[in-house]
Amino acid sequence: MNEQIFLIAIWHLGDDAYGLRIREKVMDLTGSEVLFGTIYNTLNYLVKKDYIEARKGNPEQEKQDSKRVYYQITKEGFKALQRARKLQKILWQGIPEFVSDAGKK
Repeated sequence: MNEQIFLIAIWHLGDDAYGLRIREKVMDLTGSEVLFGTIYNTLNYLVKKDYIEARKGNPEQEKQDSKRVYYQITKEGFKALQRARKLQKILWQGIPEFVSDAGKK
């Protein structure tokens, strides 16, 4: 799954960006089912690339929160999103909105 989608989902969720919520947001954004393995593999990959940071929940709050890992976009992650957005604009330049005859040349 596209790392850009995960970064955008984390950005949307802000301080509430943890595994289950990220999965729900990615599914909302894409309209597709996402396996938990895909979520955590992608999150680990994004941490390794320094696009996101992971932190444990607050042990002083509710018990469940202390077990959660929260994610936040880093400066590098924002730069990656900016590059992706710029590239998409370039790629889509001159291509009209899709209509019923899309795919025809």
